[in-house]
Amino acid sequence: MNEVLSQDEIDQLLNAISSGDTDTDEFKPVNSTRKIKIYDFKRPSKFSKEQLRTVSNMHETFARLTTTSLSAQLRSLVHVHVASVDELTYEEFIRSIPTPTTLAIINMDPLKGSAVLEIDPAITFCMIDRLFGGRGATSSNKNRDLTDIEQEVMEGVIVRILANMREAWTQVIDLRPRFAQIETNPQFAQIVPPTEMVVLVTLDTKVGDEEGMMNFCIPYLTIEPIVSKLSTQFWFSSVRRSSTTQYLGTIKGQISSVDMDIVAEIGTINLPIRDVLSLRCGDVVRLSSIKVGDPLTLSVGNKKKFYCQPGVVGKKMAVQITGKIEDGDDAEEFEELSVEGDESYE
Repeated sequence: MNEVLSQDEIDQLLNAISSGDTDTDEFKPVNSTRKIKIYDFKRPSKFSKEQLRTVSNMHETFARLTTTSLSAQLRSLVHVHVASVDELTYEEFIRSIPTPTTLAIINMDPLKGSAVLEIDPAITFCMIDRLFGGRGATSSNKNRDLTDIEQEVMEGVIVRILANMREAWTQVIDLRPRFAQIETNPQFAQIVPPTEMVVLVTLDTKVGDEEGMMNFCIPYLTIEPIVSKLSTQFWFSSVRRSSTTQYLGTIKGQISSVDMDIVAEIGTINLPIRDVLSLRCGDVVRLSSIKVGDPLTLSVGNKKKFYCQPGVVGKKMAVQITGKIEDGDDAEEFEELSVEGDESYE
């Protein structure tokens, strides 16, 4: 319990200090070494360092996907990487970008609210020049608004970028970002109050020889419902959980349409080139030691995969698969072959 001094005791203490009878060093604060943390009420911190690190990891994936997609779309070397992830007010973000610029308003479904993707004018005009068939040179007059045609062209670029954003966020939320509109004046892009805190992802972007920045601004009000998921533990556990089965169907779907050469090998022989050039219709070529009734080998690509036997289906020549060649098997040890199937391939 703290003892409260009476007025007489206070007067005596002051007299003792003024007369020098009491050493003032005895009255030091009890917790003089206590650390004081400065808190700015104008810029309240809404994100922890771990959450900002998770946002950075998500957009590293986004940067790699964007690098690939823009390189294919622009037919030019594009490089995108995360430069920084910062927390600031929306007003500070608006003041930091040039006027005019390319500001894409993005609806962050199923999250409430919108986000802003800002593309530096140097990068914008470089992309437009490439898509119009140029070499990617920027316009001499960058300080102008986009024409209606140029806005339509940039809308196509932004829509492709948003597809990459959806894939990068898939470990946290099934995000469905939708392009809303393009603004060139930051003052007309007031999606949240000026004092609202936002997380700003700055992406260094290089298209050909032109360099600039892309900024992705996400208000705290928009991202608040999933802030608890922006942790390193949740991020990596989600990656491990979905890495085995999530992409299996996609991979199978991608490779199922790949064309492969299938060759049924009857036999082999080594001939000098002069003998090959002298072959005529009706000549008989004796193949290597293969006997009538021995199974043939069926190669997929350059690898021997199956045993088979020749035949016909209707009026077409065909082979019937009789077994599978396991790794390490000798294709010429036919006596150990067991029939495992009856599929026919034309």
